[in-house]
Amino acid sequence: MRLQKYLADAGIASRRKCEELIKEGRVKVNGLTAEIGATVGEGDAVFLDGKKVEAAAEKVVYAFYKPKNVICTSAEDEDRVKVLDYFRDEGQRLYTVGRLDYDSEGLIFVTNDGDLAERLTHPRYMKSKTYRVLCSGQVSRQDERTLKNGVMLEDGMTAPAAVRVLKSGRERSEILISIHEGRNRQVRRMMAAIGHDTIKLCRIAIGDVELGSMKPGEKRLLTKEEIDSFSKND
Repeated sequence: MRLQKYLADAGIASRRKCEELIKEGRVKVNGLTAEIGATVGEGDAVFLDGKKVEAAAEKVVYAFYKPKNVICTSAEDEDRVKVLDYFRDEGQRLYTVGRLDYDSEGLIFVTNDGDLAERLTHPRYMKSKTYRVLCSGQVSRQDERTLKNGVMLEDGMTAPAAVRVLKSGRERSEILISIHEGRNRQVRRMMAAIGHDTIKLCRIAIGDVELGSMKPGEKRLLTKEEIDSFSKND
């Protein structure tokens, strides 16, 4: 088995991220620093940053409601509250799939299934992500059309978005917006580009998986149907 697949199956990260770890020289097999292309078999000892990597006993995928002011990174030198702090009692090495900004809240996946994480982050299977946005000012019909057609940002034009205005008031408005791209802080930047500050942003769905009635800090295992939906194109 290729080393990056072994690491992904053990719940370290997606295969692409595991390849990065190998390139950085952080992985050793039987005491020797590994290289891309290395394979492992029964009896081989694999270590990441000096800690032995054990194969995951069971593949799991959680939907988690990330609260605001919680980070997605698993870096040990980070002293802020992390998503994985909510999973300390699960008894398995887990990691987040994708990211959600520190000051945003809502749905994120947590898993130890490297193959699934690969599918979820691969452009071929890029799923729509739906956000409920509370913003300053009144969202006009022209604003709505602009979001739907694409917004010019400093890193280029965004792809067309699906938009529905829930409430449009003089002081504040609330909309639903669905995008397929994954640029950094994209929704906030799109809103700013049309003159609106984002007051609250909550991701309520990724593809067919919805946040539903979950509350901040809650988690649940995904159903087989939800997991199977990741292999389908929107």
